[in-house]
Amino acid sequence: MSDTPHAELSVIDVRTVPPPARHPLIFSTFDELTPGESFEILNDHDPLPLYFQFERRHLGQFDWTYLQSGPKLWQVRIARIAAGASAEDSSGCCGTCQCRSA
Repeated sequence: MSDTPHAELSVIDVRTVPPPARHPLIFSTFDELTPGESFEILNDHDPLPLYFQFERRHLGQFDWTYLQSGPKLWQVRIARIAAGASAEDSSGCCGTCQCRSA
């Protein structure tokens, strides 16, 4: 049992999530955060396109920190630093990944 008063950090291993569900899951997790809260993602490639999508949707509202940068595992902490409404991108896809089903 932990003595810390903080909530358990959420970690999403996107390697286990079907590609079409990855970005929607990440953005819905972010949308539930209050300023000061964060979560981490684990991926098998650099999620840089996701970063650019965050910039479009949540400019000035998030912090992106690489905790591990490959070559087999990328771990990123995404924190909400400010409240705000997201710029809607209903596709939930950055356009460069395999999120779209064939």
